[in-house]
Amino acid sequence: MATHGTYAALLRAVNLGPNNRVPMGELRSSLAALGLEDVATYVQSGNAVFRAGGRGSDGLARCIERRIAADFGLDVAVLLRTRSELERIVGANPFLDREENPVRLHVAFMDRAPARGAVAELDPERSPPDAFAVRRREIYLHFPGGSGRSKLTIGYFEKRLGVRATARNWKTVTKLLELTRELEGGAR
Repeated sequence: MATHGTYAALLRAVNLGPNNRVPMGELRSSLAALGLEDVATYVQSGNAVFRAGGRGSDGLARCIERRIAADFGLDVAVLLRTRSELERIVGANPFLDREENPVRLHVAFMDRAPARGAVAELDPERSPPDAFAVRRREIYLHFPGGSGRSKLTIGYFEKRLGVRATARNWKTVTKLLELTRELEGGAR
């Protein structure tokens, strides 16, 4: 029996308005057509979980991007995280101890770890009282007043760090972890 990895796929900038529409039922079908197993989606913002045998994350992400381009005509970045990576991400949030309302917490997922020099040049006072912390391929975000007016945008981080990124609220991050745990445990 092949060893399977359990993944969460995060699609960048889909279903946020009239552009980049990807119906979740069709996305599940597209991913299943790639041979991915137990595909499930979560909310309409481009989140999927699945099991994949014998593939590495980078090659798999590119394969999914090509399939989305073929099936939907869209150039969409796909960022993958394994169940164990999601465990680490959830456990390492530096803002959990100071924020009781999870609505104010987000995580930006990057396609690669940024250069240390670029991270050092980020402005910690760009959008007070908002705060961020860069850890590996993630940016933890704390928005005490809500994310709507923050200057800590995906565009800011992508430009300054030279990465592709997408953000999810804390509820979505923890739900994706829960769904990957269920898949890995054979609950589906």
